[in-house]
Amino acid sequence: MAIILAPAALERVKEFLASAPDALGVRFGVHRTGCSGWGYAVDLARDAREGDTVFEQDGVRIYVTADSLELVDGTEMDFTKNGLNEQFVFRNPNVAAECGCGESFTTDADKAA
Repeated sequence: MAIILAPAALERVKEFLASAPDALGVRFGVHRTGCSGWGYAVDLARDAREGDTVFEQDGVRIYVTADSLELVDGTEMDFTKNGLNEQFVFRNPNVAAECGCGESFTTDADKAA
């Protein structure tokens, strides 16, 4: 099990954490949304929650809720810049399909349900 930060994402997260000294790390997970079912949620982790799985990479802690872990296990988070646009992008091996805009996804488990 792992969540991986690509070099650009690692640097961006470190910038966020440097400006928020009370943050423990970054919280990563999913929530129900969009036309395909699941959307990513990334925020600063200001507390550790019961059931969290914590990954650490180069001093950065990544907190993942128990409800999200199965859906994001193995995901690589990257950070891209394209002109004036900047965003985190996700390479998730659990994704079976994405909506046209790329904001939400489904897994094989969703298709079977």
